Amino acid sequence: MMVWSAIFLSALAMTVIIALRYIVSSGLFAWISVRMRPGIYDGQNRQIQREIGWSLLSAAIYGIPAGIVAWGWQAHGWTLVYTRWDAYPLWYLPVAPLVYLFLHDTWFYWTHRLMHRPTLFRAMHAVHHASRPPTAWAAMSFHPYEAITGAVVIPVLVFLVPIHVAMLGIVLLIMTVMGIINHIGWEIVPRSIIHSRLGAWLITASHHHRHHEQYRCNFGLYFRVWDRLCRTDGGLSEP
Repeated sequence: MMVWSAIFLSALAMTVIIALRYIVSSGLFAWISVRMRPGIYDGQNRQIQREIGWSLLSAAIYGIPAGIVAWGWQAHGWTLVYTRWDAYPLWYLPVAPLVYLFLHDTWFYWTHRLMHRPTLFRAMHAVHHASRPPTAWAAMSFHPYEAITGAVVIPVLVFLVPIHVAMLGIVLLIMTVMGIINHIGWEIVPRSIIHSRLGAWLITASHHHRHHEQYRCNFGLYFRVWDRLCRTDGGLSEP
């Protein structure tokens, strides 16, 4: 009984953490957006309310597997997450986050593209695309079925790819920030970066906004690698 209580409390704690992370980070970028682009979200109050509602439900769906894995890591040493800086060569520290982001991006691209098939779109993905145009509150606005596809990624990867706990924190930070800035409805990244060689392979609001406009292109999450390889890169929009 105590084990189940510990697992429940861990899942509950992770749900609260994810929900608070969402409220604080999306709220911050929403505030920045309104300051930088006055009137950008005018007339979208009801949409924003829906986005917040779906996102808080998604926080619970993300929190349950995260809480179970966190409990297993702390109580039984599950996962390949490590805390000693010398457990692996120092050169591996920045490599692990890149591996996580690439694998997450790969999973996202193919599941996202699959969810654009008509039947799955109606059942899973239409909730997210109801955000037209998206706002800073839309990054986690998913139907529960879609939220499940995203919630399992990191809990699975920590069993497959070793990573320092601090580097895992960086992965989660990048996930949060990029998820939000790609939906804020305007381009926060300097044009000099977007139109650079590096920017040609990164996804920002200009790239993802085109997806929300046309639906059939720009399926990636962090990188444009799969979009370019599969010829689904629709270029940039002007959010």
